[in-house]
Amino acid sequence: MTGTIINIVTVFLGTSLGVILGNRLPERVRETVLNGLGISTIGYAILSLVDAMSRQENVPAKFIVVLLSVLFGSVTGELIGLDPLLNRFGRWLESRFARNADAEGTARFVRGYIVASLVFCVGPMTILGSIQDGISGDFSLLAIKSTLDGFAALAFAASLGFGVGFSIITILVFQGGISLAAGAAQSIFSSPMLAVLSAVGALLIIGIGLTLLDIKKIRMANFLPALLIGPLIVAILHAFGAAGF
Repeated sequence: MTGTIINIVTVFLGTSLGVILGNRLPERVRETVLNGLGISTIGYAILSLVDAMSRQENVPAKFIVVLLSVLFGSVTGELIGLDPLLNRFGRWLESRFARNADAEGTARFVRGYIVASLVFCVGPMTILGSIQDGISGDFSLLAIKSTLDGFAALAFAASLGFGVGFSIITILVFQGGISLAAGAAQSIFSSPMLAVLSAVGALLIIGIGLTLLDIKKIRMANFLPALLIGPLIVAILHAFGAAGF
C-alpha cells in the first residue's frame, strides 16, 4: 500500500497547486493546457499499448481478445449503468463539499472527478505497479506513476477545479484494493493475461484523451468491465490450449 499512499499525496498536492494557479490563468491558457494533456494522454496510451504487446506471442489473436474485451465490457457497463453511477457519486461529493456551486460548477466538478479517476486508475502502470507493490513491497513503479499523476493533477485541477482531488478516493479503493489482493493475483495472472489487461487499459486511456480534446464525448466508465473480461477470455483460451495463451 506504500505506493498507493504516495500516489494519494502527490495527487492531493498537485490538485491543491492546480486550484490555486487555475484561478489566476486566463481561460484560453487553461483550455490549451487541457488540450496538451489530451494529446499527451493519447501518446502515453499508444506507447503503453505497443509495450504491452511487444514481447507477446500470437499478437494478432491477443489483439482480437482486446477488442472483444472492449466490446463486451462496454455492453456490460452500459447494462449496469456504471457511468451514470459514477456521475451520481461525483454529484453527491460535490453536494457535500461545494454546496453553493451552480449547474456549470457541478458539471465541472463531476467531470474533473471522473476524468482524473479514470486517468489515474485504468493505466498499465496502475495494474502492474499495484501488483508489484502488493507482492514484493517494491513501489518504484507506483512512485514514478505518482510523480506523473501529481503533475497531471495540477494541470487537470487548473482547468477542471478541485473535483480532481476527490479522485484519491478512487485511487485508494481501486489501486489499494489491487495491492491488497496481489498475493492471490500473483498465482492467477499469467503474462498473457497481464498483457491483455494492459492493452485494454491503454485503449481506455485513448478514449479519455479523445474526451479531453472534446473530439468525442465517451461514457468511459462503462468500459471498465473490459479490464476484467480481457483476462477472463485469456484464461478460457489457455484452458482450451490456444497457442500463445
